[in-house]
Amino acid sequence: MRPQVLTIAGSDSGGGAGIQADLKTFQELGVFGTSVLTAITAQNTLGVHGIEAISTEMITRQIDAVADDFSITACKTGMLVDAERIEAVAKALERYRFEHVVVDPVMVAKGGASLLQVSAVEALRTKLLPQATIVTPNIPEAEVLARMEIRTEADRMKAAQVIRALGVDIVIIKGGHSDDVEAVDLIVTESEAFRVKATRIQTKDTHGTGCTFSAALTAELAYGKTLRQAVVDAKRFIHQAIAHGLSIGNGHGPTNHWGHRLAKGEQITIDVMYETSTR
Repeated sequence: MRPQVLTIAGSDSGGGAGIQADLKTFQELGVFGTSVLTAITAQNTLGVHGIEAISTEMITRQIDAVADDFSITACKTGMLVDAERIEAVAKALERYRFEHVVVDPVMVAKGGASLLQVSAVEALRTKLLPQATIVTPNIPEAEVLARMEIRTEADRMKAAQVIRALGVDIVIIKGGHSDDVEAVDLIVTESEAFRVKATRIQTKDTHGTGCTFSAALTAELAYGKTLRQAVVDAKRFIHQAIAHGLSIGNGHGPTNHWGHRLAKGEQITIDVMYETSTR
């Protein structure tokens, strides 16, 4: 039986991020994707032109309908809009206790539009993260969650530990917003820390990268892969999606979710910083 997974996120009418990116990723990786819609956006590669939230009652009904019928192995969250909807999702996750819960703490769209109300950050920190297995912030999102500036590698490690203290098992701070030559993600658990590296690709077509990476990670975990292998395979998937761009739209274009079919020989490396056990 194919693994069955769930995404709880907003809709991107431009098709590059959100629910659309998640379901495309799930399909490409061979897992059966179910979905819970939290908001509808009027969106394209140039920006977000409107947001309409789904009621908390309907969000809860969607989660209940999926969880009561499907064998969900892994779940991810994306755009959750505000504190009220975050709390509704957190309560449902506490009720169903899926084996893997990946939180992509979506805060700002590529064009700069806010996708999470400022007042909702505390709910994200205190309500949702304690229900999560993994959280995947980029550096600006990690700064908000950890309430500190991140300028150095030591800062990134400290921020990861601060975020872990909020109750989430594993923190992955993505390196896409850094100035490093390579795109380096830092993964920190209770027992180990390691980096996953890929060559940085210079392109404006990066809309939906966070959604796609977290969806790929969710799919790989649903297959029962180890943390290291799941992270490496998800990193490879998003790297290939960026590398084989589509050149669609006039702004921040979407990644290519079938890029992995075109890829030959891209290397993803693991740099183990410390470990007390292997997961």
